[in-house]
Amino acid sequence: MKKRGNKLFVVIPCYNEEEVLHETTKRLKEKLETLIKNKVISKDSKVMYVNDGSKDKTWELIKEISAKEKLFTGITLSRNRGHQNALVGGLLTAKNYADVVISMDADLQDDINAIDEMLVKYNEGCDIVYGVRSARKTDTFFKRFTAEGFYKFMGMMGVDIVYNHADYRLTSKRVLDEFEGYKEVNLFLRGIFPTIGFKTDVVYYERAERFAGESKYPLKKMLNFAWDGITSFSVKPLRLIATLGFVILFISLLIMLYTLIQKIIGNTVDGWAFLNISIWFIGGLQMLSLGIIGEYVGKMYNETKARPRYIISENLMDK
Repeated sequence: MKKRGNKLFVVIPCYNEEEVLHETTKRLKEKLETLIKNKVISKDSKVMYVNDGSKDKTWELIKEISAKEKLFTGITLSRNRGHQNALVGGLLTAKNYADVVISMDADLQDDINAIDEMLVKYNEGCDIVYGVRSARKTDTFFKRFTAEGFYKFMGMMGVDIVYNHADYRLTSKRVLDEFEGYKEVNLFLRGIFPTIGFKTDVVYYERAERFAGESKYPLKKMLNFAWDGITSFSVKPLRLIATLGFVILFISLLIMLYTLIQKIIGNTVDGWAFLNISIWFIGGLQMLSLGIIGEYVGKMYNETKARPRYIISENLMDK
């Protein structure tokens, strides 16, 4: 059982979120003030916005909000580094000031009322609490089908992932201290946190429609995100290549036997179409296999360079 009144930081990555930022600030201010009044969290708790190289006035708004509201602060990255890197930058910065950190998106789709239950479970001894969608009523059929298929496929690939969980989670300071030791450049946080361990639990909530603005994860980005998750946490695609190699070897022996029989009986012209199709099939399979192997080699290349995942150009906590 942990003591109440811990210092909470809510980390929110922001990329071109000027349309929603004022409403997000209003709702989170009410939530934090209520939690402070009830002595659930410390009066020094804050919301930390992370500006991920936005092209609009997001950073100007964050500075304006921080100057007016003591419960809000922010950092800005030197350039756009993507949602996962921005989130890591916020988490690792916030842990220097907080006892517990909650990450969520800026679009108000995550139910902020779930924060209460997350903190209850944290005070009961949980170091990680995952926000899990209880339903996908607001999703289109295509979105629901692809999202649920993604989680199931990740499970088939051997990735330890919480079903229907995105990046709405509570993490204690000691979890983030351990997470700081994870140095990989190819980030898939939904797969990383379950590997850290400690006591965990889940909180179910219904995800709302986006309050304003456009989704920062169109289909192309979602597919790239899924592929990064698979290749960052599973070697099954490589093992599949080896399995296909044995299958093709077996098929090639059958083709060899067929060719010898055709040669013996004098049907040397027969089978031309079959042979032609086989050559194209094997050639395509080889190219696909090389592509998968190349993806892993490329990731190893990026990891060996060990470049920083993000650079913070300004931290309002220092002012």
